[in-house]
Amino acid sequence: MNVEEMIPASERAAELMRSLSHPQRLLVLCALGRDEKSVAELRELLGIEQVPMSQQLMRLRADGLVEARREGTSVFYHIARPEVLQVVEALHDAFCGRPGCAEPA
Repeated sequence: MNVEEMIPASERAAELMRSLSHPQRLLVLCALGRDEKSVAELRELLGIEQVPMSQQLMRLRADGLVEARREGTSVFYHIARPEVLQVVEALHDAFCGRPGCAEPA
């Protein structure tokens, strides 16, 4: 690994890691994966109440990790940047990619 190549990107990488540092935000991103899900789907899948879910989604959106679209009264979210998905998938492989661990959403 050439550390000199990482110098210009280190701040962006650190910002991404700060965004991922909360378990609920990380779970939301894992649940989204390559798909789009409504807030209701995310809440049901993860068992997170409305207020904390809204707070985590607002933070992920403010950090530019997810984008939202409204359809009627529902709001759907998806991962906004490919590097976010790459990191989430790498974390899944490192921590859940062994026998007996649940498959990604």
